[in-house]
Amino acid sequence: QVQLVESGGGSVQAGGSLRLSCAASGVTLGRYTVGWFRQAPGKEREFVTGAGWSVGATYYANSVKGRFTISRDNAKNTVYLQMNSLKPEDTAVYYCAAKFPSDFTTPTGYTYWGQGTQVTVSS
Repeated sequence: QVQLVESGGGSVQAGGSLRLSCAASGVTLGRYTVGWFRQAPGKEREFVTGAGWSVGATYYANSVKGRFTISRDNAKNTVYLQMNSLKPEDTAVYYCAAKFPSDFTTPTGYTYWGQGTQVTVSS
């Protein structure tokens, strides 16, 4: 059974940082394309970032480019999202997801999803 479990969410003031983790079981994340999505209340889910399995194969939405970084630790079977210079508009539930190796720049085709972790940024 595949499970993705996010952690690291919380409340932070604008300008602060958080690091989200996504630990996997039942699947080897290093062999998959991985991504982070977010959904704010009343808004559609937004594709934040995606990463292929090769170094440097990353995509970021314009809204987070230069502030967020996706990374992997294959030994720990974990994906991270480092979020710096947080803004109130980053407030959302953040989800990690994985799909069979494919285009990491698109939000489609994700098969496995975590349960989400809340990030709240106050001004």
